[in-house]
Amino acid sequence: MRFQELLRVVAAPAAPSYNGITMTRMTRRTFLAGAAAPAILRGKRRTNVVFIMTDDHGAWATGAYGCPEIQTPNIDRLAAGGARFTRAYACTPVCSPSRMTYMTGRLPSHHHVQDWLRPVDSYGERSRFWLAGHPTWSEPLARAGYVLGMSGKWHMGHDEQAQAGFTWWNTVPGGGGTYKNPVFVKNGRRTPTRGYKTDLVGDGALEFLARAAGRPFVLYVPFYAPHTPYNYQPERYRRPYENGRFPCFPDEPRHPWQNPSLNRLFHSRDAKQAYSALITGMDHNVGRIVRFLEQTGQRDNTLIVFTADQGWNAGHHGVWGKGNGTIPFNMFEESIRVPMIWNHPGEIAPGQTLDPLVSNYDFLPTILDYLGVPAPEDPKRVGRSYAAWLRGERPEWRRRLYFEYCYVRAVRTENLKYIERTREWPSELYDLEADPGEKVNRIDDPAYARRLAALRKDLEGFFRRAGAPPLEEWKSTTTQHLTVYRR
Repeated sequence: MRFQELLRVVAAPAAPSYNGITMTRMTRRTFLAGAAAPAILRGKRRTNVVFIMTDDHGAWATGAYGCPEIQTPNIDRLAAGGARFTRAYACTPVCSPSRMTYMTGRLPSHHHVQDWLRPVDSYGERSRFWLAGHPTWSEPLARAGYVLGMSGKWHMGHDEQAQAGFTWWNTVPGGGGTYKNPVFVKNGRRTPTRGYKTDLVGDGALEFLARAAGRPFVLYVPFYAPHTPYNYQPERYRRPYENGRFPCFPDEPRHPWQNPSLNRLFHSRDAKQAYSALITGMDHNVGRIVRFLEQTGQRDNTLIVFTADQGWNAGHHGVWGKGNGTIPFNMFEESIRVPMIWNHPGEIAPGQTLDPLVSNYDFLPTILDYLGVPAPEDPKRVGRSYAAWLRGERPEWRRRLYFEYCYVRAVRTENLKYIERTREWPSELYDLEADPGEKVNRIDDPAYARRLAALRKDLEGFFRRAGAPPLEEWKSTTTQHLTVYRR
């Protein structure tokens, strides 16, 4: 779309539509002021960023990661045209603390959010800015001249208020809620809507992109899908699965630790169809964003990063749910492994499959390194930049990752995973090479005693060096209103 055509789209008096969305009016003066704002950057073209995050979306649940029955053509194209990481993980297998780690590069015991934020902590008068006092990747980009917009799920406190360098804001406060006719808060104003929440998040993303034309931008699109509830998906997204056999959803016997609140999803064909449809609806909106960038001539200068806040078990291990899908909480691979795709035409070589062990605590240093913006000094940061891998280099790299969720900590090496819980719960050890399905707990196996002792020492040492308290003192790391789980 030419400059003058785009100007007519965002400034036309009759509230026009673009690819099916209704655009908010913008005056010619406002638009031209925004377009002129980056004049100080003349001669240096900044890379734009679209950072897309899904919710409760295991890496396994995309075509690009081996499940062709779940239709994700737009995500698959991003993977084929860029770099797909095969061993990307979330430090915490639940939403709010994982999102905080993406934003800050810090462990939950440092950013103080150990579990998902209940409504009292998430929005409204009694909420708090959980990010206050913590470094973020977004604020340095705002200071560097980027305009930042967010459309989707925040769930990191004072959800209804723009923060952390963002100036354009479109959200439904809280972590879940209905997919049909939700009430958004758009730039401080409650906005009742009619339609499907995922499509409305996409509408907000396109509106921001139209408004940001002519300026270097960062767009954060954290979709709510495929998070529960499964009570509504438009028929056009359900239809591809009407006759589905769902081979990617194991029908294993129910795990004895299964959280009973999700029992209704077991062996449910409708749950499988709903989860698949939620992902396909999200993928459709990824395609809308990409097409907008292409049609407005911005695609080649825009980095797209696609990932999830954490994974999801959909029958895997006999579990439906994420880390809190079992009691005690779990660290199964499907709970913590996430899709991670970086796509930047002409800059990131297409068709790459990269296998370094990377965590969401690496995201902050990586995105700033990639964009050439200095990361804020932070002695509590445990991650490192993997941008060199995106540049085609193969640096010396770590061979283990660490995880934390309330009373559970874990370390994953190339072939072993040790999961340690506080004294009232059992711990686990899995040999991922011999037992990739994590079915046999080797914690009491004499053949693994020496390796277990080394992993215990390593896990304790990592958190001690990071300045975290001993595991038994995990509650000292947060003041949020914690959810009480019962078997």
